[in-house]
Amino acid sequence: MARRELYNAIPEFLAKRADAGQDRLSRNEIAEAIGAPAATILRYLDKLISDGKIERVGATTTTRYSLLGPKVELARQAVISSPAPAKLTVSPAWSAAAAALIAELNVPLGARQPVSYQRRFVDDYVPNQTFLLPEALANDLYNEGRSPGQQPAGTYARKVIEPLLIDLSFSSSRLEGNRYSRLDTEVLFDAGTADPADKDATMLLNHKRAIEFLIDDVPSYGLTTMVIRNLHTLLMQGLLNDENALGSIRERVVNISNTVYIPSHVPSLLGEMLEQITEKARHIKNPVEAAFFLWVNLAYLQPFEDGNKRTSRLSANVPLLLYNCAPLSFLDVGDEDYARAKIGVYERLDTSIAADLFAWTYRRSIAKYAVQIDAAGVPDPFRARHRETINEVVSRIVRDREALGAVIAEFKLRDDEAARLTEIVRGDISRLGEHNFARYRLRLRELEQWISVGRPLID
Repeated sequence: MARRELYNAIPEFLAKRADAGQDRLSRNEIAEAIGAPAATILRYLDKLISDGKIERVGATTTTRYSLLGPKVELARQAVISSPAPAKLTVSPAWSAAAAALIAELNVPLGARQPVSYQRRFVDDYVPNQTFLLPEALANDLYNEGRSPGQQPAGTYARKVIEPLLIDLSFSSSRLEGNRYSRLDTEVLFDAGTADPADKDATMLLNHKRAIEFLIDDVPSYGLTTMVIRNLHTLLMQGLLNDENALGSIRERVVNISNTVYIPSHVPSLLGEMLEQITEKARHIKNPVEAAFFLWVNLAYLQPFEDGNKRTSRLSANVPLLLYNCAPLSFLDVGDEDYARAKIGVYERLDTSIAADLFAWTYRRSIAKYAVQIDAAGVPDPFRARHRETINEVVSRIVRDREALGAVIAEFKLRDDEAARLTEIVRGDISRLGEHNFARYRLRLRELEQWISVGRPLID
């Protein structure tokens, strides 16, 4: 039974048993009736409880599950009678150039001229002089997506690792035809293991491990062909018939469906172009342009036996990670739009559709992870970097009655940094009290003396 079917089958079964007069059932009774392992049923029961669909009564061996009290009939109708909601599809607002290219690609395959790999697409590209994304768009996306302040590479991604693991794994796998829903992906990741024969589960778990490699290790390695090859190995382990093909330049012919593009079959050229793509991407100063360059060119080159598109999607995150930009998780990208974007490059060396799609989905990623960071209450990076300075300034103002401006001037900061520090210290001084004085290395007696004379703050 597919995971989404299992999620729906549990409340449906509980509703039917409630109609028959038995509204509370044990986990084992549910598992036996549905035909799934008890441990799996327990994970879905927990999810259904958190989603407000069922309730748990009792503890340990007396635990029973049922639909929520007076809502049984409504829930039964919702599960059994209501039609499944229509799938909402969303797409970018295509530019004139992209719309024209889409029209050209609507010509039947038989009427399109077969084309092979054109190395000039990479050879003619000069980092920081040539742009695959419109230069203004690349700069706008960089300004929108970058994390404020100076932080170690990978800091942004580590702050949003939990939703990123789900988003990127699910979105990338779905574009490969994976049957798992987002909920299924969450349950699978909670379990951590799956039947090796379940290729869809293996694909998702491989994505999770590859993303963890990106976040944990790539900041130390930087952007290299070694990193890209290892991403391919992690993404494809257990999915290729020949384990020797993991991370290796292919020696076999590959064919791509629904296009007249024929990739190169020369291993020496594939290896050379992979090196050149990586080298040029490494020298691109704008990480968003570098991400787009990698995404487009790795898929176009097809250097590996299989898994090239998913490798290109994760590789696109490397420059974003290294420059502390919001990650790219391909949220809500549709199969048809994605195929059009790639075929436009394959057959016409035209990035119009790809650029529109990339900008659209990257802005969705930026918005998603900005909310995640806000919800997590991530500390202000400026405050984190100047924590000791802030503590010293506050303590000297309270303990020694020194002037705020004079103390800050001693640290010889830039004007903008001095202004920001002044703003933070003023806020901390206004909130200073018995509940938080210790963080500034003050004693209670010193705080009380300062308060007794009117909380003075000399500018």
